Amino acid sequence: MTTLPIEMKVLMNHIYEYQKGVRQMVLYTFNRRYLEFAEQRLQRQQIQYVVQPAGRGTVNLFFGSSECMDAIRLMVTRPLNELSPEEDFILGALLGYDIRRQCERYCQRKCNGCPCNGC
Repeated sequence: MTTLPIEMKVLMNHIYEYQKGVRQMVLYTFNRRYLEFAEQRLQRQQIQYVVQPAGRGTVNLFFGSSECMDAIRLMVTRPLNELSPEEDFILGALLGYDIRRQCERYCQRKCNGCPCNGC
């Protein structure tokens, strides 16, 4: 019996949470060497996904509902660090991040780091 690397155990937990309805969409960044395994697993589970290069040797794997993947395909057309403040906000909201923190992050990015009090 082969033991799964920790990165794939984390992926399996994300898939479990998606299937149980805890999340509608997941973003997981991991080592590119596990991509084939991840894609095969998602395909077997009939879960839609989008792969995007991340850093050196890593990929971003988005997966979830078809509606969310459609939005990702339209919005995430370049590296995540190049998203506009608005796109970044929407992505965080889709991923279920704390909305208050997303608002803070949006204001900081929009106002180039100033403590947003109307800029």
